[in-house]
Amino acid sequence: MSTNPAAGSTDAAPGALMEMLRIAAPSVATMASYMGMQFCDRLMVKEIGPDPVYLAAHGNAAIATWTLMTFIVGMAGIISSFVSQNLGAGRPERGAAYAWNMMWLGLGYYLVVLLPGALMAPLVLRMLGHTEQLYELELQYAVIAMVGGVFTIWAKGFHNYFFGMHRAGVVLASAVCGNLVNVVLNVVLIFGESGPPPSWPLAELFVWISSVLHVPAMGLAGAALATVAGTAVEFAIPFVLFVGPGMARRFGTRRSWKPNAACIRDILRVGWPAGFMMLNELLCWAYLMTFLTGHGAARAAEAAGGTAEAAARAATMANTAGFAALQWMHLSFMPALGLSIATQAVVGKAVGAGDLKGAATRTWLGLRVAVAYMGVCGVAFYFFREELIGLFINASTPAADAELILHLGIQILLAAAVFQVFDATAITMSAALRGAGDTLWPGVVTIGAGWICLVGLGHVLVALRPEWGALGPWIGAGAYFFLLALTLVGRFLGGRWRTIRLTHDDVLHNLPPDGVAPGPGV
Repeated sequence: MSTNPAAGSTDAAPGALMEMLRIAAPSVATMASYMGMQFCDRLMVKEIGPDPVYLAAHGNAAIATWTLMTFIVGMAGIISSFVSQNLGAGRPERGAAYAWNMMWLGLGYYLVVLLPGALMAPLVLRMLGHTEQLYELELQYAVIAMVGGVFTIWAKGFHNYFFGMHRAGVVLASAVCGNLVNVVLNVVLIFGESGPPPSWPLAELFVWISSVLHVPAMGLAGAALATVAGTAVEFAIPFVLFVGPGMARRFGTRRSWKPNAACIRDILRVGWPAGFMMLNELLCWAYLMTFLTGHGAARAAEAAGGTAEAAARAATMANTAGFAALQWMHLSFMPALGLSIATQAVVGKAVGAGDLKGAATRTWLGLRVAVAYMGVCGVAFYFFREELIGLFINASTPAADAELILHLGIQILLAAAVFQVFDATAITMSAALRGAGDTLWPGVVTIGAGWICLVGLGHVLVALRPEWGALGPWIGAGAYFFLLALTLVGRFLGGRWRTIRLTHDDVLHNLPPDGVAPGPGV
């Protein structure tokens, strides 16, 4: 057993790359499917009308919804570590109990947080200080998405079970099916009987479907309903397979459905730092996207002698530009996130099997691939910045607004190009530490870096350099990724993760005997 956490960083074990790719390929494809869905969503929302406000409203409402769900979704991510470590230890049947108990925890969270959040949405969104038009559009999407959020929570729990079992293909199938449902319903529900733009593929078919069903154009409310339907499909497919006869026979998945105190304690003990870290990170990014970016643009307009009306308009255009740039950042970090899911699963399995050298080997392997991919994306952001932002500007948008969106979006995309490599490093190292069960220290560091850089430094730059406008907060984002990458690499090299184990015998209550499953190699 290796005592050097960096062992294997240059001497990869035979088959390590293929093992990672078997999980990473469907994981990356899953993230690409999500990315494609979000991309299509934003392109459709852009076509609701020439006013750029629709894209901003969709992005703001989606962030508000995800902010409420992020803690429990982040906690669900740790299920992969429990499942993979038990798989590596030769006791895969015990992982099913963690999936069930995550489902019960998710249901409780939905009843206590998401449903009340839907009721409080008018008050919370009003606090953002957006224009009345923007607020009304945000509210249409947010309330529906929050009420239907239980499917997202359950889907993430069962997705992480299958990731931990090294069966990422199940997640890919459910994601692709769910995203197809979402995209098709988006076209029908957003545009209704008037149909999408005539130049779109199958535009006449969608007009006919909407006319036969007498579906009115629902705009952002239709986009929210389509998303809920898609996530319901994403949950249903892995759940049906999970309780199906094959999984039940091999891993006793039906016999561990009752709440288990030991499993719940494990999930809360190891999962709360990951959940809180993810929640805090999204809060900081939500603040950056929904307020600080626009605030920087408004301050720049004021510094240039603009009126209050001009400053408010600049803030809305910056908000739109930020979400346009974010779509291309998704193109970069979503596949890297898929690779990190594979990294977490293979590291967890290796740690469970006592192969610490193999865990380090797979970590550095994942890091090299992620850095290479996101580095290429950063180069593309630099060279094609104008074309990339221009794609999200409606052709009928007034020339002055379109020019401002393009200018601000290019600034943000250039900032993103600079921090891509550091983002890749932070994503991969966080996943490796999570796979080993090391969640508390990385969580504390991520929370601190978020408030210091994304919020604190962002405000400082807006105040001291108002002429930098929306660019100031995004320089703070670059500092955030640099600091996070540096500290997480240091944590992994420190080796604390080598002493953590998530496998124990206290979860036997309500679980099938070990003989139910034939073993991890089957």
